[in-house]
Amino acid sequence: MQHLLSSLDQGGLIGPHIAPLMARLDAILGAGEASADEVRKRIRLLPFGSRKVPLEHFSLIGSALLKRRRLKMEYYARSTNEHTAREVSPQRLVHSRENWYLDTWCHLRNDLRSFSIDGIRRIEMLDTASKEIPLKTLDAYLFESYGIVRGGEAQRARLRFSPERARWVASEVWHADQKGTFDAEGRYILELPFRDDRELVLDILRHGAEVEVLSPVALRRKVRAQHAEAAKLNG
Repeated sequence: MQHLLSSLDQGGLIGPHIAPLMARLDAILGAGEASADEVRKRIRLLPFGSRKVPLEHFSLIGSALLKRRRLKMEYYARSTNEHTAREVSPQRLVHSRENWYLDTWCHLRNDLRSFSIDGIRRIEMLDTASKEIPLKTLDAYLFESYGIVRGGEAQRARLRFSPERARWVASEVWHADQKGTFDAEGRYILELPFRDDRELVLDILRHGAEVEVLSPVALRRKVRAQHAEAAKLNG
């Protein structure tokens, strides 16, 4: 818990608020047979895949978020290798897979969008008040998607894992709205919603030949094409 709270406090945004909790956690750790320092020595947490965030950006975003003010920014999208100018109404910060994202109302696209904080190249806070989006709307938008990328049409994926891989996957939570069942051969069928398929494809590919995409057809074809390209590179 101390590790998580420390990682959440980039830029000192919530430090003063969580300091008493950190002290309380220290007291709890030291209340057992070993000291708090000894406990920390014997438990190791390894963050993986985190990307560096400019602290000045993080601090400014946090300030605009809490003051309910719009942001003007230059954003670099790695998926398209393009820079765009955006004016956004920040709604909330999201910490996902060791990285920070900003849920916003994008006034350029006139729709909800999520931006990776480390993709922001320049940013300034405006005097204009943010457009308010109900939290229920934000939650519904997130609920229909897989991962942090949320564009596109809402769909459901059906994946079938081998009996061996099912021993692990059946205990994993991929999405809050997932459904999982075993077939007669011990294979695990996982169903879950998604919009943009990029993150889902990556998670499917890491299971190699131990998973089959049953539907939709477009997702199945994309995974097959990725496997074919990988076979060419490593053939």
